Amino acid sequence: MFNPSQEDVRRFFCDVYAKHRQGLPMEPLETIAAGWIDEHPEYHEDLLDADAAVARVYDGSNGRENPFLHLSMHLSISEQCSIDQPRGIRQAVELLAARRGSLLHAHHEAMDCLGQMMWESQRAGRPPDGDGYVACVQRRATKD
Repeated sequence: MFNPSQEDVRRFFCDVYAKHRQGLPMEPLETIAAGWIDEHPEYHEDLLDADAAVARVYDGSNGRENPFLHLSMHLSISEQCSIDQPRGIRQAVELLAARRGSLLHAHHEAMDCLGQMMWESQRAGRPPDGDGYVACVQRRATKD
């Protein structure tokens, strides 16, 4: 899934949730996704019907975040940490998790940094600043 469409992403998470609920075998990435889905029971209803999920619009107008974007960011940060790319992200997230007492909370704070980096990159029309992203997570890990 190097360049998945919005539909591909939504179907992926819905399929993972269905497999997980049925106790079916999963690929390693699916297992990681299932773990993050478990951490977010508020999204379970959104994941029950793939066709409805594909058709649904998440524009923030109803005060709800996009569960597929949120879960995708968890997967991105998990993958970044597994390969330590950008360099230093693994240590920064681990330190943040230790400080907050929760990998879930650390990921949510890292998401703020990741989202900021992507927004700044798109706005400026330049590549994402991985060093700035890691520095943002490190700052959060070293303050109360």
